[in-house]
Amino acid sequence: MKVLAFFSAPVQYARSLWRIGQTVLGIIFRHPITGTSIIPILPDGRIVLIRRRDNGLWGLPGGMVDWGQDIPTTVHRELMEETGLEVIKIKRLVGVYSSPDRDPRIHSICVAVEAEVQGNMAIQDELEVMEIQAFPPHALPLDPMSHDHARQLRDYLNGLTTIA
Repeated sequence: MKVLAFFSAPVQYARSLWRIGQTVLGIIFRHPITGTSIIPILPDGRIVLIRRRDNGLWGLPGGMVDWGQDIPTTVHRELMEETGLEVIKIKRLVGVYSSPDRDPRIHSICVAVEAEVQGNMAIQDELEVMEIQAFPPHALPLDPMSHDHARQLRDYLNGLTTIA
């Protein structure tokens, strides 16, 4: 077990470097980066949000699609990395969000999905996540939120499938 703990920090560091490299490549080649947002629904109906370390705001778990991965694999990986939760089932597409100003860092296209999840919430990536909390749908901290996550949640709560 100590061996796994020994490799945990270097692996997280390498992932961070890879994400920075993806961002740089996106800027150099002037193409949007594809990512995901996950609306994680616990068995009791609460929605899981993370407080991001980079801006201190609440947001949805998610992240960039790694080279060689598809959206479902990214959803499973990002949810586990950020919350410790496991995807039971991706329920539906909530939307595709592509506005050039939706992410203050880069031009990214975000595929937002609703997912049934299970497990124990635990921060896995302390470089990205400060806090994890589950909220009843009527008590979500929608303003302000990171990126365009308030819009994504409103679309979800209104039963919309959005392309924006």
